[in-house]
Amino acid sequence: MSGHVTAPAAAVADELPTWVTLLRAPNPGPMTLDGTNTWVLRAPTAEAAIVVDPGPADEGHLTRIAEHGPVGLILITHGHPDHTEGAARLSELLGGVHVLAVDPAHTIGGAPLTEPGEHFGGFGLAVRLLKTPGHTADSVCFLVEHGDERVVLTGDTILGRGTTVVAHPDGHLGDYLTSLELLSAYTGTAALPGHGPALADCAAAADFYLAHRRARLDQVRAAVAAGATTPADVVATVYADVDRSLWRAAEWSVRAQLEYLGVGTGESAPGVSGLEHM
Repeated sequence: MSGHVTAPAAAVADELPTWVTLLRAPNPGPMTLDGTNTWVLRAPTAEAAIVVDPGPADEGHLTRIAEHGPVGLILITHGHPDHTEGAARLSELLGGVHVLAVDPAHTIGGAPLTEPGEHFGGFGLAVRLLKTPGHTADSVCFLVEHGDERVVLTGDTILGRGTTVVAHPDGHLGDYLTSLELLSAYTGTAALPGHGPALADCAAAADFYLAHRRARLDQVRAAVAAGATTPADVVATVYADVDRSLWRAAEWSVRAQLEYLGVGTGESAPGVSGLEHM
């Protein structure tokens, strides 16, 4: 549990509801895994679909999404560019479909998402907003139900493989742990993440992430007690098994961990623009 996690945090889903379609953007990389997942949700009797996370501004990817129209609504899990960059163009391709996000900067044609438990209807699906800050301040998940089937769209709060960076200073570890506790209630519900494969059990993944985060906190405490005085020192100790190309992202998580533990770093953190897992 204390090492760098690269495998799925729960069993991979064998199958998904027939009303769920995955369109993966062509932007693979160390931080985006196989690419950003765009999810198209269309109830069997509904004319219009819901799109979650349009992804990057890749014209081919956005055209592929539009070909699954008509679309009635676009939802955003959080504001990182690999999830939102294509939203305005997709809305245009679809004739001005509304885009709803927590951040007004990513909201088009409607009101920002503000109320936990807020419901969206009219598309043959019951969609409920789950406020899950931590990875970023604006992170949300969506609980979607149709008949006796339900899924949770987790964005980057839970990934299909590996674990998630807490993108300090925008992200906050205390918030993230609270969000994972909220998601741990969805036992047996498939998690549709922003990157990687769908997972069979959202609760199992959340519980794994909670245990992993607590183990990391113990390691950070031990590193500080042993004399680590900067985030870089902690990274070199705690994330020694991680490829050095990922140490910059690891440092964001370390800064979040040190803040959570009340340990000052004496440095300001760099900006964050879409790096995902750690």
